[in-house]
Amino acid sequence: MPLSLRQTSCLCAVLSLCALLAVPGRFPGLSGDARFTLVVFTLATYSWIATSVDDTYVALGAGLALTATGVISSETLFATLGDEIVWLLICAFVLATAVTKTGLAGRAAAFLVGGAGTVRQLVHLTTAALVVTAFAVPATSGRAALALPVFLALAKALADRTRLVVMLALLFPTVILLSAVATLIGAGAHLITVGVLWEQTGEELGFVTWLILGLPLAVVSSHLAAELVLLTTTRRADRKGPVRITAAQIQEHSDAPVEGPLSPSEARCLLLLGTVVLLWCSEPLHGVSPAVVALIGAVVASSPALGTVRLKDGLRTVPWPLLLFMAATMAMGIALAESGAADWLVAWVPGGASMPPWMFLAGVIVISTAAHLALQSRSARSSVLVPLVVAAALAAGVNPVAAAFASTAAAGFCHTLPASAKPVALFADLPAGTPTYTPRDLLRLSAVLAPLTAALVLLFALAVWPLLGVPVHLETQP
Repeated sequence: MPLSLRQTSCLCAVLSLCALLAVPGRFPGLSGDARFTLVVFTLATYSWIATSVDDTYVALGAGLALTATGVISSETLFATLGDEIVWLLICAFVLATAVTKTGLAGRAAAFLVGGAGTVRQLVHLTTAALVVTAFAVPATSGRAALALPVFLALAKALADRTRLVVMLALLFPTVILLSAVATLIGAGAHLITVGVLWEQTGEELGFVTWLILGLPLAVVSSHLAAELVLLTTTRRADRKGPVRITAAQIQEHSDAPVEGPLSPSEARCLLLLGTVVLLWCSEPLHGVSPAVVALIGAVVASSPALGTVRLKDGLRTVPWPLLLFMAATMAMGIALAESGAADWLVAWVPGGASMPPWMFLAGVIVISTAAHLALQSRSARSSVLVPLVVAAALAAGVNPVAAAFASTAAAGFCHTLPASAKPVALFADLPAGTPTYTPRDLLRLSAVLAPLTAALVLLFALAVWPLLGVPVHLETQP
């Protein structure tokens, strides 16, 4: 396919920058490894932004180039594939498959939304239910697929109130994306952030720490966004009048019963899921790694006697391209840090160490919030931003954990266009006859939600997270 004028101009600019980096005497502070790492990093970022080449293919190519030239060792590249956070995600997907197969999601939906008597109650009960799914289903696309049948049942029950259906179509992906920050397994980008922090600073951001920092932000941002969706998508007349969602209406879109006593398989799966989440949350007490807990849960969930899913069926749901992407981009982050390329890049940041921490964090959050306009992949955004944010934070005297977490949380906003995130695209293309939102609805919401999300993340970084053990200043970190 021939390149457009814009693509050609961007490619020329990128190649020119790479040529400058390749000139030995041009930047005397850069070693040969750092120069090559920056060239690879620049080309990979360009490919993610401006080409249709698969993101995973680009990341693997970049990792291979860095390994073949000796910037990183082959052991470093392949070790990222065996990292425990990769295993955590694999096992979490097997567990999620077991939960989905039992039909527990339909029961939970019938229990929650069946208690709604008004439109606002329906909105916030739905929001609460979607936040909870972050503990059971990894990755936002998986949660969107799980929630779609529930939405279709609600859409059918509210078929005579079109604006409410449109509002719910916008509510589901909005909350799914913003609530992902609640848990470590909420998005692949979170695991990339944890890996970068460990490689560059030695700081270990575990499941419990992430939960303590992310869950309050997820709850507040999700319910604020829900209220905003309700106000921007509906009129006062739409919000008047009672709503009544029955279990029978939910049942029409569920193969498993949503009422009555739990079946033996449902009871076993619910007990297993509750035990796994409890063990994840109590890691400081027993010291067992979340990845080991997830592996035990996956083995039990797929066992012949107690399981509800065959292991091979569970493994089919694992997003292997995402795991390879994560491993390759973690290797890129290691190369940026160890070669000195990241330190050289952040030396160009205006202000440097004299910049006030609040201003540094505000800049990080604004850039991370807007990054989805260029990089559609959430994982790619973290792969590009977090290594640089961590290096810049260390240079500016800002706690790298606070900076990296703020960047990752802000990058969770990706609502501007239907193509900005998979959940948004999924709910924008519903079965024929089901009303949904338009790009104009998205833009109207985004114009208000983007600054609100950025301001909320900044508020948490400056005022809430320090109370939870993550101070802003590097020197005060315990």
